[in-house]
Amino acid sequence: DVRNVLKIGEVETFSRFVQLCAGRNGQILNLSSLATDAGISPSTAGRWLSVLETSFIVMLLRPHHRNFNKRLIKNPKLYFIDTGLLCYLLQIPSPRELFQHAWRGAIFEGMVISDIAKNYLHRGERPPLYFWRDSHGHEIDLLIEQGSTLIPIEIKSGQTIAGNFFAGLHYWQSLSQEPQISPVLIYGGDQSFSSQGISVLSWKEL
Repeated sequence: DVRNVLKIGEVETFSRFVQLCAGRNGQILNLSSLATDAGISPSTAGRWLSVLETSFIVMLLRPHHRNFNKRLIKNPKLYFIDTGLLCYLLQIPSPRELFQHAWRGAIFEGMVISDIAKNYLHRGERPPLYFWRDSHGHEIDLLIEQGSTLIPIEIKSGQTIAGNFFAGLHYWQSLSQEPQISPVLIYGGDQSFSSQGISVLSWKEL
């Protein structure tokens, strides 16, 4: 359907472009690099990506530019909304292979973010979702903007909690002027609880 909208004659080139997008799921988008790898111009890559986004095949998670006196990343992150389609494009044929796959974390992260976005869209609201990352690599996977309040969320696919899961959220707390907002860690386990001042939420409660 997207090929028809764009009137794309080079089906093989477009298919390669979509597969390259899948390989960048959960990564900061570099449009020039994507275009070069696909063998197309940056303007064509941008046009194709725009249609994928408006067709709800991918979503671009924009960075939040709150200034904590740090240089911030300004490019968006790319996520596929349908993780089944994503796994097909990545040639992951079964849940067992996904569980052991190197991209499991990025796929899980995208699933959580797209599910939260869908909750807003189903209510007819624009998803107020962002990520935050500075030039030193400190990152928050997801920020939900509620008025003047930001809720920081870290997403981990692990079924058990490791101490380093909290590192990004603690760093955010050290910079944020809103310490009263409880950060959230969403993980691949079954139990929800609080730890170190952070709400730990099972993915099953989304």
